[in-house]
Amino acid sequence: MKSKDVQTAVKNKHENGDGPTKIYRDLGGVVSLRTIKLWIQMINRTGSINLAHSPGRPRTARTKKNILKAKRRLVQKKRVSSSLLASKLRISRTSARRILREDLGCFPYKKIKQPKLTDLQKRKRVKFANWVLNNYTKEDTKKWLFTDEKYFDLDGVYNVQNDRIWAVSREEADKQGGIYQKTKFPVKVMVWLGVCAEGLTVPVIMENGTMDAERYISDVLPIALKYGNKMLGNKWTYQQDGAKPHTHHSSQKWCADHFPDFISKDRWPPNSPDLCPLDYSLWNELAESMDWKNITTKATLIDEIKRSVKKIKKEKILHSVLDFTVRLRLIQKNGGNYIR
Repeated sequence: MKSKDVQTAVKNKHENGDGPTKIYRDLGGVVSLRTIKLWIQMINRTGSINLAHSPGRPRTARTKKNILKAKRRLVQKKRVSSSLLASKLRISRTSARRILREDLGCFPYKKIKQPKLTDLQKRKRVKFANWVLNNYTKEDTKKWLFTDEKYFDLDGVYNVQNDRIWAVSREEADKQGGIYQKTKFPVKVMVWLGVCAEGLTVPVIMENGTMDAERYISDVLPIALKYGNKMLGNKWTYQQDGAKPHTHHSSQKWCADHFPDFISKDRWPPNSPDLCPLDYSLWNELAESMDWKNITTKATLIDEIKRSVKKIKKEKILHSVLDFTVRLRLIQKNGGNYIR
């Protein structure tokens, strides 16, 4: 179909009451949806499709003055988006995007959430990194049992940045699952899990979603001891973070009395999820391996967690554990800053 024939078809269909999405589908994608919308704008404005001149505004937006204004906004660390910049400079969003990308060489990066570390906490992280690297070899850390807890709820895991639905319209996207519905107070459970170079423990699931020191000692630590001995023998190290049930004097005493070795509450640095393989890798692996569409009740959530723990590949587990010492060396170099 020639270009002129396509334009005629678009004009006729539009005049017959067809919307741009229907026209796009009827033409089998021979011309983009965006182009069809531009042509319809021209038809509404002039009564025809005239491509002799650009339908847009004159190309005067990317002036030195506008580029300088955009640069100043970046230097001042003010919030910048192509739509906001376009509004401030009174130019099109496309021109604003070109100024940011082509003239200033910038790219949009998503803001990342991470713990806010004080100078004291950074020093403690460096001190911990030095202590581990001076007292344990890489082979020794393969015999650490790293542990952590995480909440899982019926709403599942949603990544606003990566979870996209490709469709020709918002309506079509919604039909294909483009709506993420969040419950105000979702049913949730707390999951404890341990990992070492040899694999994962079984998950311990707190159905009421809470845990105190008494329950930690009765329900969790015996499982950690059992699987630590099973996977690592009689010489290994238990790791836990600074959560209150872990640092309670009764919990610390139980660890000292039963484990071959453990990282005491005075050793593990605060605000350091980036040093636990579960936090920086394996929780995400678990969430992605779960079949969320089949999870409708607390019982099905628990069953799916138990099934999905077994799906995590051994190579991924080993790699995440080996990455621990790599991260310690990065902390030595960056002065204790958070590692992404």
